[in-house]
Amino acid sequence: MKNRDEQEKSAWFGTRFRVRYQESDQMGVVYHANYVNWFEIGRTEMIRSLGLTYRSMEEAGVLLPVIGLDLTYKKPARYDDCVTVWTRINQMSSVRLTYEYEVRRDESLSLQGQSPISLGPILSSAKLPGELLVTGTTQHAWVNSDFRPVRLDKSFPNLYDALSKALRL
Repeated sequence: MKNRDEQEKSAWFGTRFRVRYQESDQMGVVYHANYVNWFEIGRTEMIRSLGLTYRSMEEAGVLLPVIGLDLTYKKPARYDDCVTVWTRINQMSSVRLTYEYEVRRDESLSLQGQSPISLGPILSSAKLPGELLVTGTTQHAWVNSDFRPVRLDKSFPNLYDALSKALRL
């Protein structure tokens, strides 16, 4: 039987891409702040894979600002590496959301071009492929265009249902 923490986590959704030259320094190592951008790519592609977009959220008057960020560097990504940002929902309520991330190097699958490729969902208990580079979480609050808190289940039920469905995968 799963404990409470395991029940709240969604399946993993992956976004694979090749590290671009402008994301690295002269030594070919990815600049640390780029991982925060990669987390956002992971979130955006996860939402897209659930059939919604950030644009549709914003048009509905719902915003999702980051209110907290944690990340831990294990190993550096380097220029031209194939990396996957694995993203899942760690915790969710009608007013807050926490995402969890793992950035992994995985040269076993080739990429054509620079465009991100969406993967997943895969079970939350599955062992993710590739070498672990970075782990992290972001915490978010649902707000309206005036940055006042809103209940997602009341203001954008389609998104709330899609995210809840992701938790049940």
